[in-house]
Amino acid sequence: MSLQNQVMDQIKAAMKSKDKVALESLRALKSAFLLANTSGSSVELSEEEELKIVQKLVKQRKDSAAIFNEQNRDDLAEPELAQAKVLEQFLPVQMSEGELKAVIAEIVSKIGASSMKDMGKVMGMASKQLAGKADGKAISMVVKQLLS
Repeated sequence: MSLQNQVMDQIKAAMKSKDKVALESLRALKSAFLLANTSGSSVELSEEEELKIVQKLVKQRKDSAAIFNEQNRDDLAEPELAQAKVLEQFLPVQMSEGELKAVIAEIVSKIGASSMKDMGKVMGMASKQLAGKADGKAISMVVKQLLS
């Protein structure tokens, strides 16, 4: 079952249970899928493209919540975090920091990276290999630690 079909099933369940937060989140995700379907040349979105869309929406929600928290607007941050939590159920399990360091250390040794000049190469391979399994910000932090 594709991710889009899972979202549709979840929307129906949210409607039946009258879960407004889940319904709002899922409708935003459905909207993003429809927009991507109509804007691209391909007829069907690949699983990788669907995951990228979900990651993008989760990141937007978390960034918004962080901004609201900085401005002491917890009333606005809480719904954003709740929506992010609903959307995260469609992402694969995120890697722990230890697993992330091990994989990136392997990439660094494979490429032969030794300084911050090689960060772009490492980030490119790491982002490709860890797509959906780790956040780009977390990958970047680990790469910086290992190369500095």
